[in-house]
Amino acid sequence: MISSLRRGGDNIHRDSFSILDRFAQFLLLFFILCVVCGCQRASGVSTTLKDDGKVVFKRIAVVPFQAIRQEDADIKTVRCPVCGLVFRTESYTKGSEAVVEGIFFDRLKDQKAFTIIPPDRVGGIYERVMGGLFKADLLDVLKKVGTELEADGIILGYVYRFRERKGFSLSVEKPASVAFEIHLIRVGDGAIVWRGIFDKTQTSLMENLLQIASFYKEGGKWVTAKELATEGMDEVLKDFPGLRHE
Repeated sequence: MISSLRRGGDNIHRDSFSILDRFAQFLLLFFILCVVCGCQRASGVSTTLKDDGKVVFKRIAVVPFQAIRQEDADIKTVRCPVCGLVFRTESYTKGSEAVVEGIFFDRLKDQKAFTIIPPDRVGGIYERVMGGLFKADLLDVLKKVGTELEADGIILGYVYRFRERKGFSLSVEKPASVAFEIHLIRVGDGAIVWRGIFDKTQTSLMENLLQIASFYKEGGKWVTAKELATEGMDEVLKDFPGLRHE
């Protein structure tokens, strides 16, 4: 009888330790996931900075952002006019380039590091120079525009995809999907000194555990295309030359 009680007690102790061991393993896995997700940049973000981060500009002109799309609906990719990278595209969403441009300009307009020449002032000059130079190289056009505006840097922004979510914040049939690219070009020699890329389709936490940080940043809901683009812009501009982030 006593032996049976002892064996029963031993089994209870073993079961308790087994449960504790599984719980400890779960906590360790959760901790590792949090560390990995906390250390990485948001999914879909890529930036390239030349000159080892020593790029300094005093006046930067922003060319109105452009939507790059295919006339043939059967072709699902487009190519960057500046660097040649290929992006997946979808049917054009009217005004998407203005939305992304507005987010970009709002983030930079109040900074103190350099003067921003707004798109509404740059657009007319860009169109005139582009139209006046037959088969001109794009970088030559930008250098001429920048020189005319007395700018030492010029921004080109392209929107390749801006798909609005189909559904609601708690349930979607199709999630939001956004892809854009921004170039900062030095007027003096036409060099691309910085490039920021955002290319993301929102996924649920169950679909991609490595996006846990992004999932909670988005409030655990299905965001709109503008909200997704805003998240991407904040990530991309973390490496923009001259900007200080508190």
